[in-house]
Amino acid sequence: MKIYTKTGDKGKTSLIGGRVDKDSLRVEAYGTMDELNSFIGKAMTELDSAKFGDILEDLEAIQNELFDGGGDLANVMKERHYKLAEGPIEVLEQRIDALMEEAPPLEKFILPGGSPAAATLHIARTVTRRAERLTVTLMKAEEEVPAIVQRYLNRLSDYLFVAARIVNARLGVSDNEYVRSAKVFRTDKKKGE
Repeated sequence: MKIYTKTGDKGKTSLIGGRVDKDSLRVEAYGTMDELNSFIGKAMTELDSAKFGDILEDLEAIQNELFDGGGDLANVMKERHYKLAEGPIEVLEQRIDALMEEAPPLEKFILPGGSPAAATLHIARTVTRRAERLTVTLMKAEEEVPAIVQRYLNRLSDYLFVAARIVNARLGVSDNEYVRSAKVFRTDKKKGE
């Protein structure tokens, strides 16, 4: 099998059920999800399984879900059957809640960084937001776009933020607070609230 097909040499690419220009909004959206998946893979190489087995498990599932969501965005068949479902969103919410219990208190905006793995997770978070913006634009431009992809990306960016903080915390690296930030978050609830 040859890896090159030459079918894209004139600036077109194949979707599931059609062909479009390589710079189409649909290709931008699912291509950004592919970029995101690569950064998640990079973060995984920077995490020790002994300390971060739970996060590595999450990230492996996320990589597969991103592949599903990207495939769903690439699907332009008349009768479409999508792979991404509500279940992964619920799992992300449960994991966010569990990791927030472990996270140090957060009062101010933080800057991306800390350990190499946390920095990579912050890059993945920002690429997630770009993928989400492109998906929203695609949803406005075309009728047949599964809205679940946008909801998944929205939740995923929250997960990646929390995961980056947990990676730093488990490594004993403090979050880098934005120096001009007022106290904008409150994670230490008082009894009875």
